[in-house]
Amino acid sequence: MSQKNSLMHAGRLKQPYRLRNSFLIVCLFLLVLLSAIVGLGFGSAGLGFDELFGGLLQRVGYEQETTIIYAVRLPRVLAGLIAGVGLSVSGVLLQTVTNNALASPNIIGVNAGAGFAVILFLFFFPMSYTMLPFAAFFGAFLTTLLILAVSHRMNSSKMTVILAGIAFTAILNAGISFFSLLDPDVFTSYRYFSVGGFSGVGLTETGVPAVMVLVCLILSMLISRRVNLLCLGDSMAASLGVRVNRLRIFCLILASASAAAVVSIAGLLGFVGLIVPHIARRLVGSDVRWLLPVSALTGAALVVLSDMLGRVLFAPTELPVGIILSLLGAPFFFFLLLKRKTDV
Repeated sequence: MSQKNSLMHAGRLKQPYRLRNSFLIVCLFLLVLLSAIVGLGFGSAGLGFDELFGGLLQRVGYEQETTIIYAVRLPRVLAGLIAGVGLSVSGVLLQTVTNNALASPNIIGVNAGAGFAVILFLFFFPMSYTMLPFAAFFGAFLTTLLILAVSHRMNSSKMTVILAGIAFTAILNAGISFFSLLDPDVFTSYRYFSVGGFSGVGLTETGVPAVMVLVCLILSMLISRRVNLLCLGDSMAASLGVRVNRLRIFCLILASASAAAVVSIAGLLGFVGLIVPHIARRLVGSDVRWLLPVSALTGAALVVLSDMLGRVLFAPTELPVGIILSLLGAPFFFFLLLKRKTDV
């Protein structure tokens, strides 16, 4: 009876925690909706409430607003939502499976690997735009495997993953620069690609990346209980029935695919996968079952609002969203480095 009572007591303790986190997710979902509306309404040409919904509903007399919304702003908002969710999910998975709070798609080289594959593909097959998400995936995944193989071979501290990622990023960026200089058209595309942004994104281009990110999020949620066990250490997780290596490789595939989908439409956006999981941990703790949806919603709102700021701060000149995110993320990264210097 005493054991049964203790279990019931533990369940009662968890219930307020679940209610609080569920309420938080609802609030974040509403924030994402508000961010999307703001992203549609604000830009170099502001739209009032009537103009915004008149354009959205394609009413007679609102043809110009309809064109602005569906040809320019809606694709950007959708791309921002995809980028925020994809990079945040990738960051959560990478930080969990590497047991390193500094891991993220751009810092450990995943973005650079995807970017190199995209540039290489554009160089040899300049008209095959529909294949870019798949090229980005293979580049990101192979880079991740190489970084983990080098880190495992050196058998050093967990900061080795970061150092190996920095080294691979430098090599891959050199390769990107080399191929982009050989072809002026590729170089023109790469200049904006390297900063990261949504200018020129069309609705048709968001289809495949959206499906990839959504599938990665759903699969990540389905395995989140087992991913939680990785935080206990490999030996403990294995003793609880987890196939550690198989699960880690699967998580890396999901993280690479999610980040690669974003790279194919947004370029090399930085720091989202680093800072958003840390913000989410402050809100809901380290339970991956809650961390994934909270990170996804937080990242979506952050990227959409950052893109909106880039469009209105210096209108009619546009500041790419990658610059806004770097201004936010770089100080946060230095803060994390200083905070964790004793762990090196």
